[in-house]
Order: sequence, then structure tokens, then C-alpha cells
Amino acid sequence: MRTMPRLLAGVMLMFLAFVLGVVAPSTSALAQSATDFYKGRAIDLYIGYSVGGAYDLYARVIGRHLSAHIPGNPTLVPKNLEGAGSLRLANYLYRVAPRDGSALGTIGRGIAFDPLLIGQGDAFDAQKFNWIGSANNEVSVCVAMRQSGITKFEDLFTKDLTVGGTGSSADTDQFPRVLTSALGTHFKIVEGYPGGNDVILAMERGEVQGRCGWSWSSVKSTHKSWIEDKRMIVLVQLSLAKHPELPDVPLVMDFAKTDEQRQILKMIFARNVMGRPYLAPPNVPPDRVAALRDAFTATMTDKDFLAEASKTDLEINPVSGADVENLVKEVYATPADIIAKAKAAAAAGK
Repeated sequence: MRTMPRLLAGVMLMFLAFVLGVVAPSTSALAQSATDFYKGRAIDLYIGYSVGGAYDLYARVIGRHLSAHIPGNPTLVPKNLEGAGSLRLANYLYRVAPRDGSALGTIGRGIAFDPLLIGQGDAFDAQKFNWIGSANNEVSVCVAMRQSGITKFEDLFTKDLTVGGTGSSADTDQFPRVLTSALGTHFKIVEGYPGGNDVILAMERGEVQGRCGWSWSSVKSTHKSWIEDKRMIVLVQLSLAKHPELPDVPLVMDFAKTDEQRQILKMIFARNVMGRPYLAPPNVPPDRVAALRDAFTATMTDKDFLAEASKTDLEINPVSGADVENLVKEVYATPADIIAKAKAAAAAGK
């Protein structure tokens, strides 16, 4: 009869030893300095889109230089985890990825606002991510292939344009829906492409006639020749201010006729300030977040990085991690009635 309590006590002691054995290394790791933690370590740099697109290109170029500015000089390992316009990666970073600073990611600029505008499929609070920085303050555009017959944005008020979409949360889907709902344009969206590069291939094959929600920096770096030979036409700039290289292309804000339209468009297109965002999961130790932010800022002014970015036509106009964090908080503080109207516009036609 006495053997049972002794047996239970022994089991409890073994369990306690197991727990202490698991927790102790974890606690020790968290206590390490950023330099000690990153020395000799591999960091996973997740990319929320398929290989060959602009997000992929930016991440791989940045990754080749970022490690040199992180204390301990870790190795960055690019990994593509595409799906649902990078929503899949956002959910992974928030719920699955390690929270020790060994995982970073780059997602679509609008994904942070998905809980406000979509609220379906997201499993994260964007305000809890650790925003590392953005490589660019973007201007997005809508484009049409020459054979579409669309030659200017005003044509879209009377004619249809079929565009490719990469996910309900992605710019490629949200932007044309908002323009159609708020302004009355005639976009038709073919959904389900894995990434922007796949939409471009669909444009080449004639499956779709254009793309709405394509960063100007991406257009320049990957398909500038299409504009130079007039194979493709830039219809409108989707931002709060014009890009200096596109003085003759109209700004979407110019087509707003009411204050309500202007407020909706402002909420939707404010995301372009964080045009190429990089983030870490929640609850990463603050000193490692600071180290990653400092390293990102240093990379953005690194001469070797800027030379490679220029060679590959990547536009670099960086935004700090703190500024991205503040932008996210500002958008989440938008009045509820405007959020509701913007959400209705983003969901229209789904």
C-alpha cells in the first residue's frame, strides 16, 4: 500500500526534473545578449510570396547584406512561404514561428490591416508584431496591357478591365474592389494566383488584361521595358502623393468627389508608406528587436547594398521600424464609421 505513494512521488520528481530541464535552457537563451544569441546562428527570412516576384527580389538582396549589421553576424536563410497574398505567412509568424529573434518575414503592405478590412482568415493582432522597418515608401499603380483597349483611367468608368488577384487580403484584390465600390470603376478580378509574378505571367498569356496594385518600384525593377515599348500603360497612381517619376499619371485621390470618398481612399492607400515591410513575431526580447531594427537601418545606407539595389533597379526609400509601428497604430485608431465604410468597399464584389 505504501509503494503507490512512493511511486507517484517518484513520477512527480521525474516530471519536475523534465520541466526544469526544458525551461532552464530556454530561460538561459532568453538571458543571452543579442551578440551571444546571434553568433553563429542561422536566421530564417521568410518571404510571403513566390520566387521571382518583387517581394522575393527585395528580400534576397536585403538578406545578403543585413547579416553583416546584426551583432554576431548570423547567416540569413531566405525561405518562401507564399499563400493568400502573404496572409499565410503573417499567421505563421504570429502563431508558430519562434519568438526568440531567429525568424523574420516580409509580407504584403496591406496584410497588417486585414483584421480591419477583411476580418476573415487572419489570426493575428498587427499591433503586437515587432516591426523591423520598410525598404520603401511605395507608390502603387494600376496598369493595362495595350491589347485591353484601356488607354486611361477614365476609360474604366465605362469599360471592363480584367485583372489578376493573389488573395483577398492582397493589394491586387483589395485595390480594384475599393476603386469599383468607392469610385464606380469596372474591374473584374481573376483570383487565386500564388504571387505577383504569376499574375504577370497571366498577363503575358492573355488570361488577364492588367494588374491593379503593383508597386511602381516593382514595375521599374522587373518590367520597365513593357512601358518603354508601350506594351503596357500606367493608368493611375494609388497613393496619397504622386511619385516624382510619374508627373503625368493621375493620382487616385484626384478622382474623389466627396469627403467620404477621400477618407476611405486615404485609409486604404496609407499602407503604401510601409511599402516593403519586415517584421518579427510578438514577444521577441526587446534588445534583439532593437538590434534587428538598428541592423535594418544600417543596411538601408550600406554602400554595397545600395549598389546592388541600384543594379537590380530596386527603389530604396526606407521607413524605420518605429515609424511603421506608429503607422499601424494610427490606422487602427481610425474612427469606426470610416473603418466600416472602407471595409465594405474592400469587400464589395467578393
